[in-house]
Amino acid sequence: MLDEPAEKDFQVLAQAIWAAPSHELIDVANALIDRHAGGDDVEIRLIDYRQAFLVPTVRGREDVPVDNTAPGRAFASQQTLREPAGEDGGRPVHLPLTVQGERLGVLSIRLPDGGPPWLEEFAGTLARAMKIANQSTDLFRRIRRRTRLTLAAEIQWDLLPALSCDTAEFHLAGQLEPAYAVWGDNFDWAVSGERLTLTVSNGMGTGTDAAALTHLAISALRNARRSGADITEQAALADETLFARHRGDRQVATLLLDFEFATGRVRVVDAGSPRILRMRGGATTGIGFDAQMPLGMFGDTRYVTEEFTVEHGDRLVIVSDGVHAALSPAGVPYGRSALTQALRATRMQEPPEAVRTMIRQFVAYHEETEPADDAVIVCVDWRARGDGGISAEV
Repeated sequence: MLDEPAEKDFQVLAQAIWAAPSHELIDVANALIDRHAGGDDVEIRLIDYRQAFLVPTVRGREDVPVDNTAPGRAFASQQTLREPAGEDGGRPVHLPLTVQGERLGVLSIRLPDGGPPWLEEFAGTLARAMKIANQSTDLFRRIRRRTRLTLAAEIQWDLLPALSCDTAEFHLAGQLEPAYAVWGDNFDWAVSGERLTLTVSNGMGTGTDAAALTHLAISALRNARRSGADITEQAALADETLFARHRGDRQVATLLLDFEFATGRVRVVDAGSPRILRMRGGATTGIGFDAQMPLGMFGDTRYVTEEFTVEHGDRLVIVSDGVHAALSPAGVPYGRSALTQALRATRMQEPPEAVRTMIRQFVAYHEETEPADDAVIVCVDWRARGDGGISAEV
């Protein structure tokens, strides 16, 4: 452990974070802050799978709702929040834990006025260390679950990339619902120096059968993409792979999009039921494409691309049929008007918070009845290319 480093010697604290074993990272971080920040009541909370509660990393403490709480406001706004000082002069401070737009949780501490100048930088370093540590320990996954995940949901969550990403070219976020019992819906994305590839998929069926089907499809798409294939070739390999396994009896509806940063051109393969809506200025419109066969239907489908263009300030929202075709208890499809209303109501929110709000409104639409299908919502805000390119953090 460290011995009285100078307040400004942040590198010494960072070295201790990076040297900590994955399963001890939270304990080391708590000890460092407790010893060197000059405050008390240190708490690191992680966001749960549904993005509704901040879950404490110390046993015995209560979960904190994201809505209508100070830590939740720091998480939702992605800004450091300083509460008013109490009678003893202590002032609660809440710092978001975020890596390239992926929201992990919140660091809270009660400080005297001021506090160390390195605290926000420490929170950023801790978040990056947590992201890496998550690859070699189950600790963070265990903390985040407020109830047990189904096996199908475990498969899907392990398949997901980061739920959100914030770069100079775009800001993306997505979420699955029901978070603890999702089965066939998923999304995937990858970014390079020139383009963003995004897929939204809906494997037919329920339970582990649907999860395994989607897992096979996304693995085939990734294999083709990582071999340099374009989205038509990616779709073709997934189609062939699924057909070889299921002989056309089981398919995965998938929307594949390839964004070109330099031009805003988007190439699309519409192989199923996910839909895309665009918000430009004050208008919200659906973007339609020629429907092609879902992946796995025939095994030899020749997929073709269509194109549209995104402009600076555009917002795209992609939803699976579990969203747009969902019925209220009165039998009214969610996509008829409620979906558009939800998009407009969340227009001023950043994509991660917009998706979280849309999921909450989607759940409320069912009026405490169980949705008949699982769902995925993905939101992409398009930005003009900046001089800095991709804003990577090391």
